[in-house]
Amino acid sequence: MRGRFAPSPTGALHLGNLRTALVSWLQARAADGEWLVRMEDLDLATASAAHEADQLASLAALGMHHDGPVVRQSERFPLYRDAIATLQQQGRVYECFCTRREIREAAQAPHGVQPDGAYPGTCRALTTAQRATHAAAGRRPALRLRTDGERFMVADLIAGPYEGGVDDVVLQRNDGVPAYNLAVVVDDALQGVSHVVRGDDLLSSTPRQRLLQQLLGLPAPVYAHVPLVLAPDGSRLAKRHGAVTLAQLAERGLAATEVLARLGASLGLCAPTDRVTAAELAAGFDIGTVPREPWWLRDTDL
Repeated sequence: MRGRFAPSPTGALHLGNLRTALVSWLQARAADGEWLVRMEDLDLATASAAHEADQLASLAALGMHHDGPVVRQSERFPLYRDAIATLQQQGRVYECFCTRREIREAAQAPHGVQPDGAYPGTCRALTTAQRATHAAAGRRPALRLRTDGERFMVADLIAGPYEGGVDDVVLQRNDGVPAYNLAVVVDDALQGVSHVVRGDDLLSSTPRQRLLQQLLGLPAPVYAHVPLVLAPDGSRLAKRHGAVTLAQLAERGLAATEVLARLGASLGLCAPTDRVTAAELAAGFDIGTVPREPWWLRDTDL
């Protein structure tokens, strides 16, 4: 088994990130497997080495140490472009000149409502003249995957069976930066990742990635999508909710070992006041026992 945790180094990890990382780490360690860390730093404007170092320190403080060197997506652009070239040879790539506003307005039109924010296909059939007009106006195209109504069933270890369709997902942004869905597929395959644990906000992206794996001839890992952590107000946990990072919790007098116990308790592995290590939590861990409902973080939990 080879698992991975792949954060974006754009800030400190909060409890939701750390809980997902813990599930991934426990799954790998319980099977005596490897656990990798990959930095998804495609957003070069906000990613930084300082954030990366802080995130790695937070993982280590909870006892989660990674195997092998840290991989950074910003250093792997040629690999992603090779994958795009393969898809182009299959006739699966087209240029898209739409702005985000145009996509949003098209999706909200009476006959253009798309599920899950799917792209409505506006640029699929542009003529050469139309593309030239857009280029002359200074518009730079993104590259999109041309799909054909494909659907995939995913046997998720936590969420259970999930079926979803695939839209014309972006492969490369209009600034030339490869997009997430393509990069993650290439990286997981090249790193030999067998099991992917991540937040369930990414579950709907899995069919898109399954199609890319199929087209590129890459193996599909086993997926497990962890329910998110909710703030006391019921919204998705975010940095705006106050003391949600290890550093912030330390300022409130909560040591990393105590945070680990709270995270373990949220997974049904220990009591919130236990003195445990990550290695002890890994003993006998079964990902099938991870709660399928979000962890609603109350003020009394910390």
